[in-house]
Amino acid sequence: MSLQCGIVGLPNVGKSTLFNCLSNAKAQSANFPFCTIEPNVGVITVPDERLARLAELVHPGRIVPTTVEIVDIAGLVKGASKGEGLGNQFLGNIRETDAIIHVLRCFDDDNVVHVDGSVDPVRDKEIIDAELQLKDLETVEGRLPRVEKLAQVGGNQDAKVEYEVLKAYKAALEQGKSARTVQFDSKEAQHAARNLFLLTAKPVLYVCNVDEASAKTGNAYVEKVREAIKDEDADLLIVAAQTEADIAELETYEDRQLFLQEIGLEESGVNRLVKAAYKMLQLETFITAGPMEVKAWTYRRGWKAPQCAGVIHTDFERGFIRAEVIKYEDYVRLGSEAAVREAGLLHIEGKDYVVQDGDIMHFRFNV
Repeated sequence: MSLQCGIVGLPNVGKSTLFNCLSNAKAQSANFPFCTIEPNVGVITVPDERLARLAELVHPGRIVPTTVEIVDIAGLVKGASKGEGLGNQFLGNIRETDAIIHVLRCFDDDNVVHVDGSVDPVRDKEIIDAELQLKDLETVEGRLPRVEKLAQVGGNQDAKVEYEVLKAYKAALEQGKSARTVQFDSKEAQHAARNLFLLTAKPVLYVCNVDEASAKTGNAYVEKVREAIKDEDADLLIVAAQTEADIAELETYEDRQLFLQEIGLEESGVNRLVKAAYKMLQLETFITAGPMEVKAWTYRRGWKAPQCAGVIHTDFERGFIRAEVIKYEDYVRLGSEAAVREAGLLHIEGKDYVVQDGDIMHFRFNV
């Protein structure tokens, strides 16, 4: 399952520094706008302590974590919706992603210029929001006349549904609201909304890039952002990108953990960000465990057993018979699959079973 989160923000807010920490890629990070022209794509391992714990019990040949793709998109500027600053190219890159990681500068540093001359993360957020909203409004207004004609003249039921969706989006966007603030009750309307691929309909995670002293609790800039997004369906994460870059330079795991402890963090911002991005995409993990490998598999929250079987191989879904499910906690507590079976805690589930995060699964199929 290939899903992407796009890192966006104004120039010089720390996007590429953060991306480099995430992917260990070498995206150019320089003190001037547009140092990232083509989107850099990194395949990021999703941290999952459960895999290491299971490996201690199973002793597999290898451990295979799940991944998510992160795209570093060049800095947007005011006027991007009209093509300013290579805006059309950048907005096209955003459209191809499944979710947005919006990086906001929440630190003071005279050595790092700000494209607008001062540090104000709420203003920066509003600039990006406005550009994305204007582009979405352009999309909606361009589509409305044709859909309206189909709905009124052709009697097309799908067109009628889409027409109502477009009108709702137009009203919200004209008020300076993002498309994600509009909710639809019917499945037909939800389907029509998804098919518009609006930029501001994508889920968003706001990342406040702070200095090292603010890495644990944030600062006044962060609180302003928190207040600004309180009515949005969005999460906020505090990360000190430059500090994360310094941590990434350390050679051993022990040194990195010691550094984190010194600044009062239990887990790196990079790990927290990847986990938050995974959650934002409504992704969860089921696990297969055996002597060959302990492997994490990605699925959409709410998927049933046959759909998850199809993640491994389409034949598994097509010929699905049943799933044998062990809860992670039971496996770790009892120490082996054999012990779980002996205790009667291996569950046989059918086609309607909704897979839960951390389930250890075997699929039976016949094709």
